Amino acid sequence: MVKIMMKIIVTAVALTVATLAVAQSLLPPKYELRAVWIATVDNIDFPSRKAMPADSQRLEFQAILDAHQRIGMNAVVVQIRPAADAFYQSDKEPWSEWLTGTQGNPPDPYYDPLVFMIDEAHRRNLEFHAWINPYRAVFDVDSSSIAPDHITRRKPEWFFQYGKKKYFNPGLPEVRDYITDVIADIAKRYDIDAVHFDDYFYPYLIANQPLNADSATFQAHSNGFRSIGDWRRHNIDLLIQAVQKKLAELKPYVKFGISPFAVWRNQRDDKDGSATDAGQPTYDYLYADVRKWLREGWIDYVAPQLYFPMSFARVRYDVMLDWWSKNSYGRHLYIGQGAYRLGRDSVWKIPSEMPNQLRLNRANKKTNGSIYFSSKSLLKNPLGISDSLKKDFYKFLALVPPMRWKDRVPPNTPANISVTADKENGIIISWDKPSAAADGDTATYFAVYRFKATEKISINDVRKMVAVQRGTTWRDTTAAGGTYNYVVTAFDRLHNESRPTKAVRVTIQ
Repeated sequence: MVKIMMKIIVTAVALTVATLAVAQSLLPPKYELRAVWIATVDNIDFPSRKAMPADSQRLEFQAILDAHQRIGMNAVVVQIRPAADAFYQSDKEPWSEWLTGTQGNPPDPYYDPLVFMIDEAHRRNLEFHAWINPYRAVFDVDSSSIAPDHITRRKPEWFFQYGKKKYFNPGLPEVRDYITDVIADIAKRYDIDAVHFDDYFYPYLIANQPLNADSATFQAHSNGFRSIGDWRRHNIDLLIQAVQKKLAELKPYVKFGISPFAVWRNQRDDKDGSATDAGQPTYDYLYADVRKWLREGWIDYVAPQLYFPMSFARVRYDVMLDWWSKNSYGRHLYIGQGAYRLGRDSVWKIPSEMPNQLRLNRANKKTNGSIYFSSKSLLKNPLGISDSLKKDFYKFLALVPPMRWKDRVPPNTPANISVTADKENGIIISWDKPSAAADGDTATYFAVYRFKATEKISINDVRKMVAVQRGTTWRDTTAAGGTYNYVVTAFDRLHNESRPTKAVRVTIQ
């Protein structure tokens, strides 16, 4: 029996038998994606300025991850290819100007930012989603730094200019092959958890500037289509299919997700659309048939950008949440939350707006989590939203939801669990990594659960989950006096959970 001096704050909650069922339904979610977009284009989030020294970049990224981990995040979506450039070592595309100041110049002193960012995310048990802009090639034709070997210089016939940006022409088969090869190269060489596209496919229309730069391509590669709109959608379909197929060949565990504009189609244009009045729905203007991709199983998750308040009559948040939940076809639905809009106008100055949106998300059983745009905005804590996440919505740990269509075989149970305790180090729980499961997978990370001696051991109650980590030793410094049982479970890369270990018991006075 070991005596440990601790400060104890105890909150007693009495539950009668009559209220137990209600209380169970109100348990915090065990599985919920909690992610944030980290945008690199134009130095929105990281790095905070061009040409920052490499050591400062690394320190800044670590600080960003630490801050989001404290809020309760379990994943990051990091933009690694904003404009046919690279935040990683590539033989295909030049280093990004937003990393080094001049496109094509490597970091100084040299390091591979993508290796570093993935390692740092995984060290904190955060999933790393590699955010790629497939078609944008030049961010601003007047001011962007363009390397001599940039693809727009090597293959100018692959591109068209619209407004002040240059885009890959999606109608060219060689463009589709090139983009697929770029993504395959990333997947092969880096330990990413997912490939992520945002809402940019064909460009958003600019007022009084019709998009007709691909008319000649339509004539040359129409593939039997009479409508240029249907042809454009087909072009994007082919890329989505190619990327999905390539990822399945290379690394079946790598997820593929899309974050489209909020509205697929307005109901006035399609009976299957939403009761909205959106200006540029993704199907009709960006030529991205995301609903089809979900129905066909070409993507693993969708994260519609619901950056609208519930009072915005043309595109109401609650209407779109309901629509996407009915049209996700069994794939994961994560909601894009507009943290960057908080405090900007009269509606978004209402502190309860986003918390109410999050409550709606949780009340919808087909919603699997949220992604916040973007990192810098969230860390500024507008209207106290980060505090609300940390102290309320994300008070308890949560795990990334498993994708049963990709993998449903759990890992084996951790072996040789033991517990020791002493005055200096607290309670030390140790275990061994299990042997490989039937599908060859072993454990990627572990969860530690703590129960009072009088409590039933149930790993369904996330409030009893006290640690999630990749190592096989954990120190508990928060247990008050009393007797506790500990169990450990293992998770594979796609978040299937093993059976718990036998319980080990320790008494503290």
